[in-house]
Amino acid sequence: MYAIVNIAGQQFKVAKDQHLFVHRLQGDEGASIEFDNVLLVEEDGKILVGAPTLKGATVSAKIVSHLKGDKVIVFKKKRRKGYKKKNGHRQYFTKIQISGISL
Repeated sequence: MYAIVNIAGQQFKVAKDQHLFVHRLQGDEGASIEFDNVLLVEEDGKILVGAPTLKGATVSAKIVSHLKGDKVIVFKKKRRKGYKKKNGHRQYFTKIQISGISL
């Protein structure tokens, strides 16, 4: 059984006991959260598609930890002009574990 769910503006294919890295979510570590923007659910070969979401379908998850991703370097340059800019940042992520999918 799997589902396609919208989490923080991005779509993820999730299954039970799967770990995901999503953009930073509000909540403490160990807290349970539910997502109700379920777009598609597959169960025993039957596929249920929402228009745009399935009513009553939820994906429950647990926040495992909050962390920062790898450094992303942004380097801009214009040739022959002496223009160089170097910038970088680290994105904030939340690691979640999918507890279950319910219809």
